[in-house]
Amino acid sequence: MDPSQILGDPVLGESENELVIIRSLPFHGMCPHHLVPYVGTATISYLPGRQLIGFGRIADLVVCFTRRFTLQERACNDIVDALMRHLDARGAGCVMVGTHGCLGIPGDKHDARVVTSSFRGELRGRHDLQDRLLP
Repeated sequence: MDPSQILGDPVLGESENELVIIRSLPFHGMCPHHLVPYVGTATISYLPGRQLIGFGRIADLVVCFTRRFTLQERACNDIVDALMRHLDARGAGCVMVGTHGCLGIPGDKHDARVVTSSFRGELRGRHDLQDRLLP
């Protein structure tokens, strides 16, 4: 599915927001390196420009990019790129924490978590805002 179909038509914002954060969005995908699944949660944020989007649409965006045959790192980048491109956001960020089957199969790394992050626009240089997303 195309991200523009998921995000639909954004609405004009009622007022300027500093940061919108949606936490604990579940995801699962399939690693193309090992052909085993991974699962986890994502935290998505954006600094709205003049447009806002429904929170459910952001959750759908996570599903769109993680249900593909892709790496967690790539999905993280794709999500923020879509927010920047289709919402004309001032900044966007994504932090994903996943448990990967390839780490659990050997047996001694089953509690390992993979954390990926991606920041664009104004979030890229704002460590104070990035810290609000990190686990």
